Amino acid sequence: MIVTTTPTVEGRRITDYRGIVVGEAILGTNIFRDFFSQITDVVGGRSGAYESQLQEARETALNELEQRAIAAGGTAVVGVDLDYEVVGDSMLMVSASGTAVVID
Repeated sequence: MIVTTTPTVEGRRITDYRGIVVGEAILGTNIFRDFFSQITDVVGGRSGAYESQLQEARETALNELEQRAIAAGGTAVVGVDLDYEVVGDSMLMVSASGTAVVID
């Protein structure tokens, strides 16, 4: 399935719109990741633990988006937008939304 941030799929024609689809992922971090990320904040550098969590959440949200597009009868998702939020003190949320379409 083609999943794209663009409003169309180059070289393909959209023949039907199946509606907006959304995938979400909320993942909690744990006390050890929080502790080591605070050390990274003090000494500088990237926080691999949080980057890993963000990547996992993004992949989960996009996979859910794709499954909902398939359930709606779509063969592609256009106009995909990714949003990131921090929920509370230790939860990461990624939301992916787009329009499920049928392409030829």
